[in-house]
Amino acid sequence: MNVSKDYDSYAAKMKNLTMAGTDLESAARFVDMLCPRDSNILDIGCGIGNTVNALRQRGHQAFGIDPTPQVLEVAGELFDDTWFRQLGAGELNSESLHECGLPTNFEAIVLSGNVPAFLLEEELAGLLLVARILLKESGALVIGTTAGARGGTEQQDNLLDGSDIQLIGRFSDWHLSPFDSSADWSVSVYTKSQKRKGFDKRDGIFILPT
Repeated sequence: MNVSKDYDSYAAKMKNLTMAGTDLESAARFVDMLCPRDSNILDIGCGIGNTVNALRQRGHQAFGIDPTPQVLEVAGELFDDTWFRQLGAGELNSESLHECGLPTNFEAIVLSGNVPAFLLEEELAGLLLVARILLKESGALVIGTTAGARGGTEQQDNLLDGSDIQLIGRFSDWHLSPFDSSADWSVSVYTKSQKRKGFDKRDGIFILPT
């Protein structure tokens, strides 16, 4: 894993942004839209936990993993530390999640904030393989990252080509803006079927006036 070593500065910066009320919940709103209430959601490379917290506030069973103790320490200060585990991408599998007391099946798995760019190709390939195993049949893998960076759209598609998980939507930001070759950022949604299966439960009760 190729990461910056200035973890303390990064953690402090993100904590200051959170305390200042900066909107750091756009990824959570996007993922929330894809999932029914009370979904199991895993945030890989969760940082200081803003996405996990925002999903929890929206009624989901969200958890975050990150290999960096400095950011997880801040996550525990700001939010509930039981939501987070110190776990690297290469350590992620059903057994390690079970040992950590976390679910092993998810309605959504999220990688946001350029997490793929920190991984070597073989690490990303292994992570995508594990994600496919951990996803429920109706689940979604959501990857938000710089489009042209390592781990960007081309590499994602190449690594998943021919697998049982397919791209069903790609945007240039978390607000559903269209994606094209000029986009700097990408948000890609992969599922096990191009025609995504429905969920067992519905969120809303729609009543027409009589």
